[in-house]
Amino acid sequence: MPHSIVTDVCEGISDCVGACPVGCIKPGQGKNKKGTDFYWIDFATCIDCGICIQVCPIEGAVLAEERKDLQKLKVDS
Repeated sequence: MPHSIVTDVCEGISDCVGACPVGCIKPGQGKNKKGTDFYWIDFATCIDCGICIQVCPIEGAVLAEERKDLQKLKVDS
């Protein structure tokens, strides 16, 4: 099962982007509720390796499950 980045928890640090072996982590559009940049995981490409969870310094920003309701590609202003 793919992982999810919780849009409103992500702080845009992007340690996960460089660590992902399949390049499934993409920048989101706009700013989240915290006012920071955010990223999202392409569910079709994610191989469930868990590296994103290991390298993310923000507690609760990455979940080990597919949660479309918590991960958004863009945020409406």
